[in-house]
Amino acid sequence: MGLLDGKKVLVFGIANHRSIGWGVAKALHDHGATVALSIFDEKLRRRVEPLAEEINCDFIEVCDVNNDDDLDAVFKKYEDTHGQLDILVHSVAFALPDDLAGRFVDISRDGFKLAMETSVYSLVAMAKRAEPLMPDGGSVLTMTYYAGEKVIPDYNVMSIAKAGLDSCVRYLAADMGRHRKIRVNAISAGPIKTLAAAGIPGFRGLLKHFDAVAPLGEGVTPEDIGGAAVYLTSDLGKMVTGEVLHVDSGYNVLGLTAPMDD
Repeated sequence: MGLLDGKKVLVFGIANHRSIGWGVAKALHDHGATVALSIFDEKLRRRVEPLAEEINCDFIEVCDVNNDDDLDAVFKKYEDTHGQLDILVHSVAFALPDDLAGRFVDISRDGFKLAMETSVYSLVAMAKRAEPLMPDGGSVLTMTYYAGEKVIPDYNVMSIAKAGLDSCVRYLAADMGRHRKIRVNAISAGPIKTLAAAGIPGFRGLLKHFDAVAPLGEGVTPEDIGGAAVYLTSDLGKMVTGEVLHVDSGYNVLGLTAPMDD
């Protein structure tokens, strides 16, 4: 028996087999959940369809998360085909490359708005539409990063987006928990070689430094995030809400991140 037998899941944000969202979707499926997927655009379908087959998923819908009509259409189709929703996974983030590199003070107004709308408000918009499909309670899970708490070079506008996302998790948890017994949590993942990470300036150097200084001495994988997601969305975490769970090899506990001699 799986920890999520009989549960129904909708995952937003898978791009390929290296995506954090895929690590989560695969883990939830392996524990018995029925998984539906939403992708950003039609170009991603050829990459995602083989993954969907692997988890017996016949629901792959395109959705621009900044478009209310798109969101309405996806959730309506999900309701028509699957009925009740137990778990919503938000693994969505985007910022313009020019607003990641350079000086933080040079962030553009339009780039700031785009990063916040895509990476933060999309969670609120999805949660609002998921709530009516969770009459008996449920779980909402999003993906954040330590840059929302501390300064990480070349993360700039996305750092502010992650800080906003963390705050939204707390407010949604307080609101939706009291109203519908819906739990809302976030996983703060260590750096992972995803398609999105490829656009971050200096990411390779960051990854090398992380592995050298993190207490557990090794990097994090999408499968590691999937395991944490099972905990947070199953009955094992039934009294956990409003939390940011760090799955980062212990990096977040460090005050000094220079390599140390044994």
